[in-house]
Amino acid sequence: MTSLSPALLTDHYELTMVGAALRDGTADRHCVFEVFARRLPAGRRYGVVAGTGRLMDLLREFRFDEDGVAFLLDSGVVDAETARWLAGYRFTGDVEGYAEGELFFPGSPILTVSGTFAECVVLETLVLSVLNHDSAIAAAAARMVTAARGRPVIEMGSRRTHEEAAVAATRAAYLAGFASTSNLAAGARYGIPTAGTAAHAFTLLHDDEPAAFASQVAALGKNTTLLVDTYDIAAGIRNAIAIAGPDLRAIRIDSGDLSVLAQHSRELLDSLGATETKIIVSGDLNEYAIAALAAEPVDMYGAGTAVVTGSGAPTAGLVYKLVEVEGRPVVKRSEHKATVGGRKVAVRRHKPTGTATEEVVVPMGVPDRANGDRLLQRTYVAGGEFAPLPTLAESREHLRQCLISIPWEGLKLSAGDPAVPVRIVPA
Repeated sequence: MTSLSPALLTDHYELTMVGAALRDGTADRHCVFEVFARRLPAGRRYGVVAGTGRLMDLLREFRFDEDGVAFLLDSGVVDAETARWLAGYRFTGDVEGYAEGELFFPGSPILTVSGTFAECVVLETLVLSVLNHDSAIAAAAARMVTAARGRPVIEMGSRRTHEEAAVAATRAAYLAGFASTSNLAAGARYGIPTAGTAAHAFTLLHDDEPAAFASQVAALGKNTTLLVDTYDIAAGIRNAIAIAGPDLRAIRIDSGDLSVLAQHSRELLDSLGATETKIIVSGDLNEYAIAALAAEPVDMYGAGTAVVTGSGAPTAGLVYKLVEVEGRPVVKRSEHKATVGGRKVAVRRHKPTGTATEEVVVPMGVPDRANGDRLLQRTYVAGGEFAPLPTLAESREHLRQCLISIPWEGLKLSAGDPAVPVRIVPA
């Protein structure tokens, strides 16, 4: 196979369940699956729904092509009857869920997939792999944006993860409010602004630092960023201003005690007349390191490893659970992994000031709504037909508004209760 169909981005047991259900006659039972988190990652007060747009694109292409079916038959994963069913697979069900960029909390039904058991169960792994990854990245990135207090943050983590995960992570980070990325594929695919100038290797290539800076300025002009910590930072700053002049756009510091170095660098730049030259810092920054620099003369941050790994929480902890069969609520009762049966809808309640007070999850139907209540679910797929999606910019703005709406305590980086409590009304 020269390319991998999204349909094979799944687990073996999804297809063995389909095969067994086809044989015993239960494959066509109408079912409802819900995606939710039982708890938030340690220390987190909210989650961020991300990846829904990517998921819908993959679901459109979810087909078991000839090569894929042949592989499944030849390897003994499926029998002939199941192979025929897979060859004709088209998702004809419904998908509803929270908007991309929406906040979620323990128990929030962020995605609901309904249709026959067989057509829904084969989507489990794809749904979870996309939403768990992207939502984890977006939540970490949102915390970094909050910690930056309005200063731009650049995503630069491509070399710290799988090449395709890097593109997805960039999308999620931009959704969360990052200003730009170093990843060109993300720029081409999603229209995200890209940024970058030179690494230490470019300085080391030249006979000395002034020669490297002169080459970069000659190629890119003074509206560039010079990396000043290859050798001695103070000398690097002096060389940068000597070459580019006091109207150099920015310097970047990528190592050392960033708090102390930012202060000294600002003082030196000002003494050289470069009062408008910005200071960009990078080097293993996470939300805590960014917050620690809040009082320092830093103008922009570059974050990499912590972003693409979810800053210690690489998965959002989402699960995909069967909650209804033929209109009948079903419940998993195992200890610590119990579920609430039945299809559910959710509203978020707000004070007149716009501050969110609670999320109410009720059995399927129209919930009682008061002033300030906001329905959280929207239609993504109806009868196999895909609804238009918001743009990435619109989802980015949606998240910004959601973060404004939660109580200020919910934006703290310290551990605590979820920013908004969820009340689940059982069926």
